[in-house]
Amino acid sequence: MAKGREGRPPTLTERARRAQLIEVAIEQVAEHGYAGTSLSRIADGAGITKAAVLYHFSSKDAVILAAYDHVLAALVETVGAAVDAAEDAGKPAAYARAMIGHLRARPRHTRMLIEAVTGTAAEHAPEARWRPLAGLLDGAVRARGGAGIDARTTALAIGGAIDAIVAERLRDPAYDTAAAAEVLAAMIDTWITR
Repeated sequence: MAKGREGRPPTLTERARRAQLIEVAIEQVAEHGYAGTSLSRIADGAGITKAAVLYHFSSKDAVILAAYDHVLAALVETVGAAVDAAEDAGKPAAYARAMIGHLRARPRHTRMLIEAVTGTAAEHAPEARWRPLAGLLDGAVRARGGAGIDARTTALAIGGAIDAIVAERLRDPAYDTAAAAEVLAAMIDTWITR
């Protein structure tokens, strides 16, 4: 949890201001990219001074990291709920549908994720993305009584497909990602039943 002045818990006003700055940072990064987002832009977007931003965050990277964490937490919550609601055999397809659906509904979050991964010094371990999906794939194969698969490679392929579908939607807002998610889900079901 963030701390207020002098290490005390933040006040309600401080928490609200931090939340506002995170939302403004997401908006600025989505519109201008990481390199084009400055503390001044974030301050202007929030209607406060740069010094006021620095009261809540120590640097531009600190604001961006908080925004990235916020976006990632929302994505994990949505995808986790969809996966938890599915039976073991359907969890990988639920993962793909939820991931694509969440990112389709939140294009600013999508841009924030892309920019945070490519534009900051924040560490992003690739296995943090493919390993949970690989576990879901292994569970789905067991639930269906199928033969073993290379879950890591399959998870990487699914992740790449999700990335490509989401990127195409960013490029072409008319692209039907819901239909694309269903095609990917059908492919996943075929892979885990072999």
